[in-house]
Amino acid sequence: MHVFITGASSGIGRALAQRYASQGATLGLVARREESLNQLASGLPGQHHVYALDVRDRPALHAAAQDFIAAANGRVDVVVANAGISQGTLTDQPEDFAAFQAIFDTNVLAMVATFEPFVAPMRAVGQGALVGIASVAGIRGLPGAAGYCASKAAAISYCESLRNELAGDGIRVVSLLPGYIRTPMTDGNPFPMPFLMSPHRFARKAVNAIAAGRRQAVIPWQMAIAARLLRIVPVPLFDLFARRAPRKPRGAPTDGLP
Repeated sequence: MHVFITGASSGIGRALAQRYASQGATLGLVARREESLNQLASGLPGQHHVYALDVRDRPALHAAAQDFIAAANGRVDVVVANAGISQGTLTDQPEDFAAFQAIFDTNVLAMVATFEPFVAPMRAVGQGALVGIASVAGIRGLPGAAGYCASKAAAISYCESLRNELAGDGIRVVSLLPGYIRTPMTDGNPFPMPFLMSPHRFARKAVNAIAAGRRQAVIPWQMAIAARLLRIVPVPLFDLFARRAPRKPRGAPTDGLP
């Protein structure tokens, strides 16, 4: 099995890499910090490929993908677009526009760029899975997190569109919606995080969901119930709740250093 993972140096990406490697997979590991990637790869069973780059650099990302496809003799089984960043954002603060742009570039456009090179080779062999890491935060918008919530909503819709575009080609598109996972991205949250889950437990459930052919999975299951309720809550009631919700601090993006 050959698996390509972005945002692999920490958090969810690192846990997914460890999980897949334990199953005998050969990995393509993408992140910005080469030292962290090398440290991860050296601690995993098997031989793996390390690509130190920023996922917003589309040519570099495509070059890494092509190298991994060649190493896999054209047969890559799973691609996980996991790299993401989060930051509190306010529309009335002009300096936050750059944060909005960075969030969308990383959480949405880099997902597209990650998947692009793999569609043709997966179609050629009639198999493969493209996995987008979205978030429960993409279901409804919360104040102070417009950039992050909107980007994850876009990721959910993008994966849904892509899934139906590729129907019949043998390519599965999976969207995973984590709840609160204990990672560098959530470490700075100054509010309670219900059903907080370790990244390794998330990875186990995520890999099982991908292998089972799930199209979309909310993890953990308690957040799946919360997600269903959020979808059906009338707008006026949701607004009453949202206005009182705690807000993510503005400042430097948190991202688990992907």
